[in-house]
Amino acid sequence: MIITEMVSRMCAAGCAALLHLRVHYEKIGDMKGYMSGIFGEIQPAVRKESIRVGVITAVGVALMCAGFFGLHLIVPDIVPFDYTVILGGIAGGFIAVLNFFLMGLTVQKVAAAADEGSARNKMKASYTQRMLFQLLWVVVAIVAPCFQFAAGIIPLFIPSYGIKLLGIANR
Repeated sequence: MIITEMVSRMCAAGCAALLHLRVHYEKIGDMKGYMSGIFGEIQPAVRKESIRVGVITAVGVALMCAGFFGLHLIVPDIVPFDYTVILGGIAGGFIAVLNFFLMGLTVQKVAAAADEGSARNKMKASYTQRMLFQLLWVVVAIVAPCFQFAAGIIPLFIPSYGIKLLGIANR
């Protein structure tokens, strides 16, 4: 019953989002123009580093799942290993890579800005929004029964540590 209610609420939220998008589409008239306004031109450096972080995160999530499996073999009553671990890892990894990509887009836009004050404000606003987005994910990972909470939260740290480890290794 709870899952059915949750799915129906998600469907309702999805329909509301599509309706909202349709309203914007009708106002603008051209969806391509709308999306290019949001993302603009993605510079090759942002694309390259986002792919690099995506690979780092995928490897990290795979290692995390292997760790969960190993711990599950040792202490199966304490550490679970089922679909919730894998689903939490995939979703958490996606959120982590999306966070990095959005940060790259913000840095790209800020670097092109002429006014230092507005650039600083854009960077602060982006940071706040991205942190709130990650906080929302943490709440969802803890509350939703389809995610193992630790497997959903750990991937948020993988890009940072992966970049640092690669920096140390490349010295």
